[in-house]
Amino acid sequence: MPKFFLLLILILNTACTTPQVQKSAENLTRPELSPAAVMADGYQLPVSVWNSNEYPAAMILALHGFNDYRNAFKQTGEFFAAHRIMTYAFDQRGFGESAHRGVWPGDNVLEADAAAMAKLLCSRHPDLPLFLLGESMGGAVVMNMQRNAPCIKGIVLSAPAVWGWQTMPFWQRYLLHFAAHILPGKTLTGEWLDIRPSDNLQMLRALGRDPLVIKATRIDAIYGLTNLMEAALQASAALELPTLLLYGENDEIIPHTPTCNMINRLPVKPDIRVALYPAGYHMLMRDLQAEIVLQDILTWINNQSATLPSGQEVSRTSARLEMFCQ
Repeated sequence: MPKFFLLLILILNTACTTPQVQKSAENLTRPELSPAAVMADGYQLPVSVWNSNEYPAAMILALHGFNDYRNAFKQTGEFFAAHRIMTYAFDQRGFGESAHRGVWPGDNVLEADAAAMAKLLCSRHPDLPLFLLGESMGGAVVMNMQRNAPCIKGIVLSAPAVWGWQTMPFWQRYLLHFAAHILPGKTLTGEWLDIRPSDNLQMLRALGRDPLVIKATRIDAIYGLTNLMEAALQASAALELPTLLLYGENDEIIPHTPTCNMINRLPVKPDIRVALYPAGYHMLMRDLQAEIVLQDILTWINNQSATLPSGQEVSRTSARLEMFCQ
């Protein structure tokens, strides 16, 4: 409690301001991919590609999570390349090697960038089916923009970020809103949080050493992310594309409650499928059991009605899902 009052004193003695969002220029050109992705306003998004030695049978556009960047999909891209699936991943605005790193770009801009990237890939490879793969924040972006790129054949959501305003306790909503408008540029490291995003400790240590992974987060970026997550939660009821939703039962980043809230909103359709991994954490594709998850994704991309090899798919009315969401 004393720490809370100290925080209030600090806030009350600071001038009020507003959350910062990157300013986007007017549309200057048509988006292009050569080799970085150049958006209509001239902003460049660094891109990595993992290609197959054989002619690919499909392609993936992968969107990374908050504070991460395109290298998050190195292991994933190499796995799919060995199975004739080409993977593209790009640094979303404000992350990785993109400009204005750490400053929130706005959820509409993130969604527009992802849609532009999807259309560029469909234009470059018109004979290949395109699947979107979103991890955490990337999943939220995918959920919000999936109807804006008609060439997409399906989406994979790995622990999508849906912890929006309505699923937060009132004090958390109030404090975040207040802090974002009083101390928007203040950065937080989260070092005091006892949260384990994965059981792959070697990978986590490598992320800690990687200078392109953001370690200190602006409060207004967290505020922007929360707006994005709220929009994704709302969009879950309107998913139209074939969808594979993946979630680890040990996820400590996106809590069970908002995830179950999202699952309950999903349209009841046979082409929207859910898998729960008892040993999985938030970073499912980089956990120690990553290959189990990747095999499920591979199977689904090749045949969206096939049984997942992990055996971890749950039906919407299953006792296991009901028990998990209690």
